[in-house]
Amino acid sequence: MGEPTRKRTFNLRKALFVLPTAVTLSSVFCGFYAIKIAASTDAPDDLYRAALLIIFAMLFDMLDGRVARMTRTQSAFGLQIDSLADVISFGVAPALVLFKWSLKYHPTAGLFAAFAFVAAGAIRLARFNVLSMDTSGKPQKPGKYIVGLPIPGAAGILISIVVANHAAGANLGEEVWAWPVLALTLLLAFFMVSTIPFRSFKDIKLNGWTALLMLFVVISSAIVWSRFKPAFVLVWLLGVYIMIGVLEALVGISKRLRDRAKQQPLPPTG
Repeated sequence: MGEPTRKRTFNLRKALFVLPTAVTLSSVFCGFYAIKIAASTDAPDDLYRAALLIIFAMLFDMLDGRVARMTRTQSAFGLQIDSLADVISFGVAPALVLFKWSLKYHPTAGLFAAFAFVAAGAIRLARFNVLSMDTSGKPQKPGKYIVGLPIPGAAGILISIVVANHAAGANLGEEVWAWPVLALTLLLAFFMVSTIPFRSFKDIKLNGWTALLMLFVVISSAIVWSRFKPAFVLVWLLGVYIMIGVLEALVGISKRLRDRAKQQPLPPTG
């Protein structure tokens, strides 16, 4: 008689590790499909569809981390594959969509700006991965601030402009707006590789400053909604997020300069 076969047991713990990866790969699929559309056409309706796919990729990107925390399956592998997915969905995809939508009117400068956006996003993600791991290589809990503008936020501004322009029937994709769009692309690339601390909103505490900020965001968003188009609200919200980071950085620099001036000894008098 042969040896009895061992009964295989289902390991739920190992199966749960598949969930956040599947969500991340869904984001990659949206980015890949957006690249496929943008590479084959420059029709406004098609580029609008590609932009919507990138927005869906953002939704999946927000979900994968939450799924990993809910199932307690955070891992170094998840951190790495999430960054690789972000390069595709929020680096290459929006850069190509924006080039076919507006930057094409200045082929050389537009190509440089699009590549600068992708390169800055890749550098920012590599730096984030290094700062997010401890000495053993395991992911650390994110802090109150993150260094540099997150690439989903940078991509979100560019793509939300494309979506809002289509929804409002505006002409921001025409040649007259190509230089401002190019400048915005380079500015966002700079923010990604900068050392400006942007809030991660991982540990928001309710206080007077937070309440005033939320009130400002709600009222200003309502004004943008009523005076322009609802589609421009996302552009405004992401713009406010960047403005908060820049203002807090300027306040921090001013405070450090004042502290340094106080520590310097006074010149002798006589």
